[in-house]
Amino acid sequence: MLLEFSVGNYLSIKNKTTLSLFATPIKEHKETNIFSTERYELLKGAVIYGANASGKSNFIKAMSTMRRLVLQSFEQSSADELDIVPFLLSTETEKKPSFFEAVFMVDNTRYRYGFEVDNHTINAEWLFEAQKHTEKPLFIREHDGIEVMSRSFPEGKDLEERTRDNALFLAVVDQFNGKIAKKIMKWFNNFITISGLKHEGYKGVTFGMLENKQTQNTLLDFYKKLDLGFDDLAISKKPFDHKELPNDLPEGLVKQLLTDFEGAFKIDIKTIHTKYDAKNKAIGQIEFDMRSQESSGTNKLFNISGPVFDVLNDGGLLVVDELDASLHPLLTLAITKLFNSKEFNRNNAQLIFATHDTNLLNYGNYRRDQIYFVEKNKYGESEMYSLVEYKEEGKAIRKDRSFEKDYIEGRYGAIPFIGNLSNVMTEWQEK
Repeated sequence: MLLEFSVGNYLSIKNKTTLSLFATPIKEHKETNIFSTERYELLKGAVIYGANASGKSNFIKAMSTMRRLVLQSFEQSSADELDIVPFLLSTETEKKPSFFEAVFMVDNTRYRYGFEVDNHTINAEWLFEAQKHTEKPLFIREHDGIEVMSRSFPEGKDLEERTRDNALFLAVVDQFNGKIAKKIMKWFNNFITISGLKHEGYKGVTFGMLENKQTQNTLLDFYKKLDLGFDDLAISKKPFDHKELPNDLPEGLVKQLLTDFEGAFKIDIKTIHTKYDAKNKAIGQIEFDMRSQESSGTNKLFNISGPVFDVLNDGGLLVVDELDASLHPLLTLAITKLFNSKEFNRNNAQLIFATHDTNLLNYGNYRRDQIYFVEKNKYGESEMYSLVEYKEEGKAIRKDRSFEKDYIEGRYGAIPFIGNLSNVMTEWQEK
């Protein structure tokens, strides 16, 4: 479970910025939105609001980038770049490394793991452990080398010299079957980041869950409760057939595709609809192709439902950018409520997502410490703050306020500034 995530000097985020899932002492929705461990009360997630280009997607991308670097670090060569872009609007930061850090729990032990990285080099890396309250270092990496605490982290000894400049030491220790490293890598593997705009690639996860009899009924029941307009699903898997490729593809591309998709399968998904006669009497059923004949919202909901329920089953962390894109507000609400449900979220999974759907501020039943806002200042720096931190005339925002109304009116910031559009229209019409 995630406790905190921090990032600094990355894209539009200049200064260290932290999203915390520690529950504050406020009282609302304690029964549904909070879960308790032996040491902490934690939130089941957070929602991030902000204008277009405010930086909320950059914060989500920072989480995805940290996960990518951890899980793929060992596979890269010494010549590979790391795809890291610092905050470029200041001479103070443009040549400095980016900062990433996560604080999380595994087997009732708290870990704090992070690193500083530029496009070519891991400049610093650290791992701390706290089995009770006192934190102790397991290893610390700086420019002059890696210091391993032999009593606390013996699995890291003698691997310092095997670590490339652009590889994470944690990933190297994992490759040599380090016990603690393997636990942390597994945690990052259960830390899933997806895009609400580019969701086609997650269909395979959904398909796999529908093939599994233990998870199939859960998904089908979810679709039926949402009343998506179809009665059932017909799913088939067949080997890739090169004859289905367009005839006008270049020969070189066809050869490459044949190599890439050798042994692959094509997933075919049909929705089942009831067919009626002229007197509206049911006379049978008809199949529709999911991709071409169902709405973009239905396709998105189907594609991301696999990762959603996969995380709910595993008790992991799901991070989504633009969750509400192409979805009716009630469908977005249905997904978010799964994580605040005792029935569906029995393993304390967490959901962090960015959205423009202000309805959730009224109907999502989010606590003030779960609502975050991101806005850019005049220097192009993204700044993030939670509603529970926000002060108006020196006073905290009351829980009985209309958060949606206040946000739309600009009381909390993090909204687009729209000038006088009538002047723009007049000038355009006069041209």
